[in-house]
Amino acid sequence: MTRWISHLISRTVGLAAGFAAGMALTCHSAAAQDVQELKIGLLATLSGPAAVYGEHMRDGFMLAVEQSNGALGGLPTNVIVVDDKLDPDNALEQATKLIEENGVDLIVGVNFSKVMLAVHDPIVRSKTLFIGTHSGPAPIAGRNCSRYFFSTASQDDQVHETMGRYASLKGYQDVVTIAPDYEAARDAVAAFRRHFKGQIARELFPKLGQTDFSDEFKQIEEIEPDAIFTFMPGGMGVELVKQFHTSGLKGIVPFLSSDTVNAITLPYTAEMAEGLYSASHWAPNLDNPANKRFVREFSKAYKYEPSVYAAQGYDAAKLIHFALELTGGIKDQEALISAISAAPFESVRGDFRFNSNQFPIQDFYIVEGVRRTSKLYEMEAVARVFDDVGDAYAGSCRM
Repeated sequence: MTRWISHLISRTVGLAAGFAAGMALTCHSAAAQDVQELKIGLLATLSGPAAVYGEHMRDGFMLAVEQSNGALGGLPTNVIVVDDKLDPDNALEQATKLIEENGVDLIVGVNFSKVMLAVHDPIVRSKTLFIGTHSGPAPIAGRNCSRYFFSTASQDDQVHETMGRYASLKGYQDVVTIAPDYEAARDAVAAFRRHFKGQIARELFPKLGQTDFSDEFKQIEEIEPDAIFTFMPGGMGVELVKQFHTSGLKGIVPFLSSDTVNAITLPYTAEMAEGLYSASHWAPNLDNPANKRFVREFSKAYKYEPSVYAAQGYDAAKLIHFALELTGGIKDQEALISAISAAPFESVRGDFRFNSNQFPIQDFYIVEGVRRTSKLYEMEAVARVFDDVGDAYAGSCRM
């Protein structure tokens, strides 16, 4: 009898131990299943001559992910980076795959307007949260705004408007504008005119891809304007700056630009861009703790100097991180939208909040190309033109 009781007790204890071990394993599996993974699709131009813009934006975003130990808002974060190839059809295909095949929780990115106009409506119609990090064409800031879209950049017109306002504040009466002959560039000139109170002496529209501006500079010499305003991105802008430097006009006619003299082009123009002006909502010398940390750690991590494109990508990741800390996860999308709307983070540009169309209300500056060392050139904010300003299209936004 005693042996039988001992055997029964031993068997019961063994069953209990096995049951407990099984329960522990089950609970562990359930807990593992409850751990949320954050999936983000990052859509950027990463091939061809314009790849540098996407690389800056990607690197800025990934720096903030790394600063959170790979877990934005405490959630293990999987960033799926795709190249839109500056092709609207390819961009739409990639965005569709991110949503339907990869099941991303958010999409971030987009450098260029023609890509943004192709992907914006399909993404927001799918009710996927979308945070733009550069391109902000008028339709998505106005009549086609969406509660599922936020921007950590600016509306496209605002840098051009800033330079128009600056030209008026300087008292310039006659300005020659020069921009490539395509729609976005003509929009840039129109935005400049919106805040410029003087006269446009002449509008020059060289062919897209043109690299010889001798005829344009000859016309400028004949007109003798108070200033030049140019929107000339990429390689065209580099050539324009080089030829302006040798034209004899530098130091005589002020050179005002947008998306022409910036951190992307400075390595190619160097001392030729010294003293030339552009407009921006960010510069590396903005005096706030978040910006100082960003500039320091970006340069250390990537061995090159950050641009506004990197800063906008970085802010997007910081926005997501702190919004998720407020919500505690991604399951409640409405709560996440509300948290993002509150912009609960310290932006590298200082003052930052969202307008009614979910584009930023922020400051805009005149920035100047300056020499830091024998090899290092940066953009430096030298004057604030707009303080806490929203864009011109927010009043047309009806969410």
